[in-house]
Amino acid sequence: MARRAPTTTAATLTATVALLLTACGGGDDKSPEDTKGAGSGSSPSTSASASTPSGPERPDITIPSSFQLTFENWTSSDPVEQAVLNDGKEEVRAGYAAIIENDPDSEAVAFYDTEGVRGLTKEWIKSYTDKNVTVIGKLPAFNPKVNLAENGKGASLSYCTDESAAKTRNRKTGKVEGNPAGTDPYVLYSVSLAKNEQGVWQNASVHSERGGCSR
Repeated sequence: MARRAPTTTAATLTATVALLLTACGGGDDKSPEDTKGAGSGSSPSTSASASTPSGPERPDITIPSSFQLTFENWTSSDPVEQAVLNDGKEEVRAGYAAIIENDPDSEAVAFYDTEGVRGLTKEWIKSYTDKNVTVIGKLPAFNPKVNLAENGKGASLSYCTDESAAKTRNRKTGKVEGNPAGTDPYVLYSVSLAKNEQGVWQNASVHSERGGCSR
């Protein structure tokens, strides 16, 4: 998932869907091996996001317990950094929820993506839905780091994911697949965000690097 990096068949995306597990966003560097990321902060379950930032009403995003998308230590004592972490997390959750709901035109994804990135995120979602697969298993997102632009309208967010226990499941046959043997399960995501007029930090670009981090 480098703009969603694949996690179920990273190198064999042509044969089956790569479990591109990344933080939704669209990227300057989007390749099949570079594509998407994770969900709610604390525990992954059927509940929507716990803490809702101030400003416009955020979409209600639900992730089922079959896909445990967790965010470790996504907190900051700086309120602006926390706002970036909150919206960055929800963008990731929106993307995976869209895959699970088989909805490439997700309104929640559109809410958290800038206009220029929505098409790329839709392509990433369709790389699953077109093959009739969903995501299951566990995907922890950890080690988040935020850098704020001096003008207060831009920010960068980097974080890591561990795809060791992330898998895809065919909706029709029930076949489950994980990363092929030898695939590095750790993916580094670098995200650029822009603050819109409503105060929402939207994904402006996403780049992923498999093997870019470790536990």
